[in-house]
Amino acid sequence: MSDFSVDRSMVNWSDGPVVIVVAGRDDSEHLSAPHAHARGQLFGSVRGLLTVGVDSAVWVVPSSHAVWLPPHRVHWACSHGPFEGWGAYVAEGACSALPERACTIRISGLLREAVLRAGSWPLERATPLQPAQDRVAQVIMDEIGTLPPEPLGLPMPVDARLSRIARALVDDPASERGLDEWADWGAISARTLSRRFVVETGFTFSTWRQRARLMRSLELLATGQPVSTIALDLGYSSASAFIAVFRRAFGATPSAYQQRLTAAPP
Repeated sequence: MSDFSVDRSMVNWSDGPVVIVVAGRDDSEHLSAPHAHARGQLFGSVRGLLTVGVDSAVWVVPSSHAVWLPPHRVHWACSHGPFEGWGAYVAEGACSALPERACTIRISGLLREAVLRAGSWPLERATPLQPAQDRVAQVIMDEIGTLPPEPLGLPMPVDARLSRIARALVDDPASERGLDEWADWGAISARTLSRRFVVETGFTFSTWRQRARLMRSLELLATGQPVSTIALDLGYSSASAFIAVFRRAFGATPSAYQQRLTAAPP
């Protein structure tokens, strides 16, 4: 793969190939500010970890999944540690049969191979796809349109008071404040905070908070930090407590998950 870079004008082409794929690597962390483009986008990683955010959710995305963003959806993204990934940009006129909302999907083997094949094509606006290339592009769109969304992220509440609390927790997931203290800080009653969090996110306050910590732990694991350091930085009482929570959530120890994140692709 080459260095990962995207021509900003390319992602807004209304003409040109129906699917454009860019693939590459970035050996340092990369952050893109909030932005949008005219083409729909599916993007994911071959190695490393990606965090993607929209106003209503934040996703930490391993290589087994990808994020779909409809055309004109404002988003931001950040990679963690060495990263190899790809982005497939679908012409706006071809997105009517694709998901209307931003979501994560589990990547099928067929989709992965089709995307990587398309990533080897030259990026030429005036040159139409050859018949064989067009069939691969149709496979990519079919897979995006038919693979079921999988909940992988952190839904954000809409209420302004809850949103302020949620974003503070995302910024500092190790905070030791309890529910009552967060309610006082957010100028909301503890009862309302507890009830509205379930209504707006689908999670209790404590479960959502634990989920935020686990998402941050994935980011830290991707940068190679020791498990014991991550446990303390995220407010766990011990490394063993963190390992137990992590194993229940992801079915593997943090060390095993870290090895998968940093392993070179086959």
